[in-house]
Amino acid sequence: MIQLDQLSKSFGPVTALDGFSLHVPAGSLYGLLGPNGAGKTTALRILCTLLAPDAGSVRVAGLDALQHPRQVREHLGYVAQEVAIDKILTGREMLRLQGALYHLGALHLRQRIDDLIQLLGMDDWIDRRCGTYSGGMRRRLDLASGLLHQPSVLVLDEPTVGLDIESRAVIWQVLRQLRDSGTTVLLSSHYLEEIDALADRLAIIDGGRVIAEGNPEDLKRALGGDRVTLRVREFSDAPESERVQQVLQACPGVRQVVVNRAQGHSLNLVVDGEAVIEQLRRQLSEAQLPVFSLSQSRPSLDDVYLQATGRTLRDAELEVAGIRDPKAERKQAMR
Repeated sequence: MIQLDQLSKSFGPVTALDGFSLHVPAGSLYGLLGPNGAGKTTALRILCTLLAPDAGSVRVAGLDALQHPRQVREHLGYVAQEVAIDKILTGREMLRLQGALYHLGALHLRQRIDDLIQLLGMDDWIDRRCGTYSGGMRRRLDLASGLLHQPSVLVLDEPTVGLDIESRAVIWQVLRQLRDSGTTVLLSSHYLEEIDALADRLAIIDGGRVIAEGNPEDLKRALGGDRVTLRVREFSDAPESERVQQVLQACPGVRQVVVNRAQGHSLNLVVDGEAVIEQLRRQLSEAQLPVFSLSQSRPSLDDVYLQATGRTLRDAELEVAGIRDPKAERKQAMR
């Protein structure tokens, strides 16, 4: 349904997209995962014919979007990251205005608005002025505007940023219903749990390129093993640190050891099964290294991102913000 091939786009000295390619199957709920500044919004704006690439090709439903942008727009519903509504109009009046821009017939438009009000749970406030709406109400109204003409492809850029739990749950439910009814949904986000919960397939974006792609569970399964975070007493010198790592690496089934000094000298391990955990406990006890805490989890999308980029999604966000030092990070978090 969507084919983006070798897209490039620069803004002066900044390269937003660098050989960006993406193929989205029809009827899927496809996620784009990456930090702010990775190029997600630029790619979506090019897809929706709002921005021209420097190079590359764009096809939607078999149509060349660069050659036939008007025909492509008939297939697309776009919900941008920034919500744009008129504060004076009511929500219903906003939808009527949007429907008129799509040249929808009066009877069809009235029925379509009623259906969307019910679908998105907007009955209680749709006839209030938009200036009185909360962020969640604004986002639901914006989503309704993008769905008015019943597009075959819905494109959403960070649709749940800053929303309350109720509004996020409503939007998640609607996106699943749209996918189940045959609509192709392309969703960008930097929320790991959102992409993990919704996406049939995902692409990890970094530096303006797709660096990993596939089914979320398959990507996590490909990493193998369980993730273990282990804390022992804080070691004060290099020899002690090396001794801890030597004990862990000597345990059969441990395939990776990373010391994270920024998080209280925690050690992040990749292990092959439950039996390895008990073996770890025994070997640490025999080496007289007391365990303060030990937690075990299945691989997450953050582990997938770490494997693909060499840093966590949180690290990438801080890098974009210009924060690279743990002390600076803590100061930033306290502001």
